[in-house]
Formats: sequence, C-alpha cells, structure tokens
Amino acid sequence: MCSKAPKLDVPVKGKRAQSYYEVSGLAPVEEEQASDPAKAKLASKANKAKIRYANTYRLEPYNRVRDYLVRNKAQAILMSKLQQDEYDGASSLSLCASISEEILKALKELNFDRYKYVVSVLIVEKANQAMEVASRWVWDVQRDTWVSAEYETNTFFALALVVACYYE
Repeated sequence: MCSKAPKLDVPVKGKRAQSYYEVSGLAPVEEEQASDPAKAKLASKANKAKIRYANTYRLEPYNRVRDYLVRNKAQAILMSKLQQDEYDGASSLSLCASISEEILKALKELNFDRYKYVVSVLIVEKANQAMEVASRWVWDVQRDTWVSAEYETNTFFALALVVACYYE
C-alpha cells in the first residue's frame, strides 16, 4: 500500500503539506475554488490560528464590583419597567427574562473586570403570603458579592438578585 517515494507537495484543504509517502488509491485533495462565499468564509476562519494568552497570575481585579452602583442600576431598571404594570401571571415570565437581560447589559457597561454575573428576577403576586428566597454558592468572601433590589406595587412584589463571581 505505502511505498517510499520522492518528496511530494500535496495540497491538504487549502494548505500545502510535504509528504514522503505515496498512497495508492487516494488522489490528492484539489484546492477548492472560492465560488461559494459561505465556503470561502468558513475556510478563512479555519485557517486562522487561535490566539492563546499567557497566564497573568493576577488574583485581584483592577476594578472591583461596587455594590451601591449595581443596586442603583438594578433598582432604576425595576422601577422603569414595572412602574405602570399590574400583575399578570402569563406575561410575568417574559417580563422577568427581559428585566434580567437589561440588568445584565447594564452591569457589563459598568466594566467591572474579571467578574461573571448571575441575574435572577422574581415577580410574585401579593396574596397575603410570606416569601423566602434562598440560594447557595461556592463563595470567595474576599472577591465575590451579591446585591438585591426590590420593587413593590399594590398587586405584586419584584425582587432582582445579582451575583458577581470573580473569575480568575
């Protein structure tokens, strides 16, 4: 099957590779023409090398999360989104999702470096009941933090919980 042959230039999917062996039964791959722009785009992405960054070994962020800024942003977003609303169980799911996305976008604009965020929004109808919210995390007391923001109307209660975890 394989025999020692003189060195050949064999095109391999857009790249030229040097080969010392001639394989019988297989023809070399012909270079594809860039007639299809989608294929050309995929081929150019495949040819680009991944950039690898060296470790910094930095254990502290340059810009730490400031609780009061996060609380103020979350409170302002809750007030602006829920000020005129009445409780509706069917639409509260999509409303919670849109509020949490907006809070997350606002957090990313604050540019706290090396933090990952979890934003959870609850909207609960007021029906003379008690409510307890609990969560558990593997926590780094020095760097991780959490913030809650609340908004209350006559018909419902809204709670936004923002968790910022330091990411090394």
